[in-house]
Amino acid sequence: MLRLSIAAAALLAAAPAFAQPADAPLPDPNDRSDTVTIAAGGAYIPDYEGSDDYELTPAAAIRGRVSGIQFFTRATYLYVDFIPRGDGKLEFDLGPIVGARLNRTGKVKDDFVDALPELDTAIEVGGFAGVTYHGLTNPYDSLSVRLDVVKDVGGAHESTLFTPTIDFGTPVSRYTYIGLSLSAEWAGGGYADYYYSISPAASLASGLPVYDADGGFKHWRIGALVNQSLTGDLTKGLSLFGTAAYTRLSGDFKDSPIVDLRGSSSQWLAAIGLAYTF
Repeated sequence: MLRLSIAAAALLAAAPAFAQPADAPLPDPNDRSDTVTIAAGGAYIPDYEGSDDYELTPAAAIRGRVSGIQFFTRATYLYVDFIPRGDGKLEFDLGPIVGARLNRTGKVKDDFVDALPELDTAIEVGGFAGVTYHGLTNPYDSLSVRLDVVKDVGGAHESTLFTPTIDFGTPVSRYTYIGLSLSAEWAGGGYADYYYSISPAASLASGLPVYDADGGFKHWRIGALVNQSLTGDLTKGLSLFGTAAYTRLSGDFKDSPIVDLRGSSSQWLAAIGLAYTF
């Protein structure tokens, strides 16, 4: 099952900032001081990748900047950006990714899919590269384009995934921050076979038809978030977040019996919780 949500981590994908004057002076949009934000809440997510059953699960994330080095989590993945931001509006992003994929590593709600062999946790490592442009519509917004590449090194699907992502975030006041994201994902043949194929033996055990999945374009996703300060300042203190995302599976992934017969190619996610910025 999917144990953790991308939701809280998506909230932390861009640093909070401000666009409108308030009683207190506005912060410096080029501030490079150290900061750490932690978030925790609950998420409503698919039971597995392609399921039409949903579950409530805890969600947590962390984001920060220490000595110019930025780090953040998304779902069960840690990103570290080793290129400090310069003085200009254009920022280059580059660093490693490490994480674990927990898809169908435990019991799932659908009896047919649950009868398939239990899968191992995939340990994925790789990196990301991209650019971020600051000050597109106001001094505090950001538009980023990034490519993530990860490969399983833990002996599970033993394949590579490519995920291009576009993120835009901006404050609409000192107290409210909004963000939008659009991404797609391509997966190798090993990934498709491990998670979506059904062997003759698995077919006998589950009652699902034999299926041979090939790699390729896996899905596209669109998401949105809102972060509302509860203490009057998004750069510090307590805030409330909410986020939602829609994912559409494609190709052989969508046509797999665990999706086409027992699940859905449309995947929804929603989460709400609290974040605290130090």
